[in-house]
Amino acid sequence: MTADAMTAGATRRLVVLRHAKSARPDGVADPDRPLAPRGRRDAPVAGAWLRDADCVPGLVLCSPSRRTRETWDLASAELSADPPIRFDDRIYHGSAEQLIAAVGETPPDVRTLLLVGHSPGVQDLILLLAGDGDPDALARTEEKFPTSAIAVLRVPGGWPELAPGRAQLTEMVVPRGEKD
Repeated sequence: MTADAMTAGATRRLVVLRHAKSARPDGVADPDRPLAPRGRRDAPVAGAWLRDADCVPGLVLCSPSRRTRETWDLASAELSADPPIRFDDRIYHGSAEQLIAAVGETPPDVRTLLLVGHSPGVQDLILLLAGDGDPDALARTEEKFPTSAIAVLRVPGGWPELAPGRAQLTEMVVPRGEKD
């Protein structure tokens, strides 16, 4: 059996992280908005959650916006690994279908993929993919997927086969840092 055949049937995890709280400075274009103080507190807590939940990614797909880059920089500092990162324009304002297409291009050897993106695309993606899963996590995701929220989906088979209703939402958390 080839390595591709062995990994094609394996279960994978898609971890979705919405960027941390961003600031809205006057005169700054949307893609260039930085994190707000709360976002700078929350992003490292999200990284610690990823580490403690054993959700360290083998690859990161990230929107090219400043707030997603800053979120990942702060979160990744809490990890014991330095996974490769790909910036993909489709993740910035991408529809759920565009995000599925980006995820589908993930190399077969990646078992845990982290997508760092924006609302409403990431929330729509989770709800489109989740055929079933934890009822509480599904209900909370339907209600709101706030800044710094993390969803973990179990994905059967290979990344190219990812399709609506084909994943299971296993967790949805919203890590928050302490106020100063």
